[in-house]
Amino acid sequence: MRSSSASALSQAASEGGSARRPTRRLSRGRGADDNTARWLVAKEVGQFTLAGLIAVAIVGFATNVASRRIGEREAIVDARTSALVLGQRQVEPVLTDPLATGDEAARQKVHNIVQKAMDEDASLVRVKIWSRDGIIVYSDEPKLEKLHFPLDQEEIAALDGSLIEADVSDLSKPENEYERGAGKLLEIYLPIDSTGHQRYLFEAYYRYDRVARSGSRVWRSFAPTSIGALIALQLVQVPLAWSLARRLRERQREREGLLRRALEASDSERRRIASDLHDGVVQDLAGVAFGLSGAARADDVSPGSAGLLDRAATDVRGSIKSLRSLLVEIYPPNLHQEGLETALTDLLARARGRNIATELDASGLEEELSEPVAGLLYRSAQEALRNVLKHARASTVSVKVSASDGVATLDVTDDGEGFDAESVERTTKTGHFGLQGLSDLVSDAGGTLEVHSAPSRGTHMRVEVPLA
Repeated sequence: MRSSSASALSQAASEGGSARRPTRRLSRGRGADDNTARWLVAKEVGQFTLAGLIAVAIVGFATNVASRRIGEREAIVDARTSALVLGQRQVEPVLTDPLATGDEAARQKVHNIVQKAMDEDASLVRVKIWSRDGIIVYSDEPKLEKLHFPLDQEEIAALDGSLIEADVSDLSKPENEYERGAGKLLEIYLPIDSTGHQRYLFEAYYRYDRVARSGSRVWRSFAPTSIGALIALQLVQVPLAWSLARRLRERQREREGLLRRALEASDSERRRIASDLHDGVVQDLAGVAFGLSGAARADDVSPGSAGLLDRAATDVRGSIKSLRSLLVEIYPPNLHQEGLETALTDLLARARGRNIATELDASGLEEELSEPVAGLLYRSAQEALRNVLKHARASTVSVKVSASDGVATLDVTDDGEGFDAESVERTTKTGHFGLQGLSDLVSDAGGTLEVHSAPSRGTHMRVEVPLA
């Protein structure tokens, strides 16, 4: 029994050594953080500027389309007005019925007015006057006169309804043979009456580039104001965006610093609690176990009392063992001296105590781990095993750690119940930030954390951290 007590004291003493470890720091240096922060600020401001330029381009294109359509409508209205003035105000008063019979004097009166209008307006290409039966009684192109072409429904409707119609001319029609070389044309037709109250159809053909030029003119008048205002707004917003992004990054860096200091304070407090437990409760329990074992061997103790004392000593040693596992969880052993493999072995002891089969594979540690990297891998394994014991209801758990090609890798796999993404999101919203906090730590060290799980299919967590 004395040997058992000595073993308990030895275990407690070894626990005292493992409970003392320097604070781990996962830091990349202030200079690297500053460079990264500046790059992130520049990236975000660049994205904001690019989005603004895209918005300017979209607004510019929409303004271009809208202003051109407005200009085209204005040009068509202007052409309709010109045709109306020419047809009803100038040609109609001198239009006589003898024109339809080929009277040269009647034609000359009309031709003089049309020719003057064409000289004043270079966009006016052709003028035709039709009788109701489809005969061209006048045109500034004499070859068209006296030719017969059936009127379409729109032209008849214009004659009967006194309407003014405007449309792009169909140059494929035979009556438009002599206008094909003038390009795209705007055709406007309206009814006019002769002095003898005979109704005719007046047609005027204008170059369509007149319409296009009007659209461009309206666009040029709108563009400086609209696009210029957007560009000016963008120029004002970029410095503000830069300032806001920089402040946001500073606040984020402060938050990360607070988180890092909180973790360091947590490690310090864990170390203090582990030290107090080791130097106080564990030593006292070791003494009690030693005293109970000695009392059981006394000569004046009855066999029944000796058995009771032996059982009490065994229970105390079991409590010391449980406390030793608890101390390992509260604060891990010195990774620099003991090594990651030893620390993980002690960490898995608690799982074995709950009848969970454990397996540790550290054969892949081909490169030496620095204390920050080893500490981060240990913390990752600790978080994974904590979730296994608390939630997974697993029967087996395996831990594999390796280091090669400048990267340290930790794999923790269990055969438990698993989980889905929605359950993780719910636990995060209710204040459980274990995996999220661990992911932030790994990311801050330049590594990656991946968790693959599904209901009833177990969980696999993989952590990769650069050795540098």
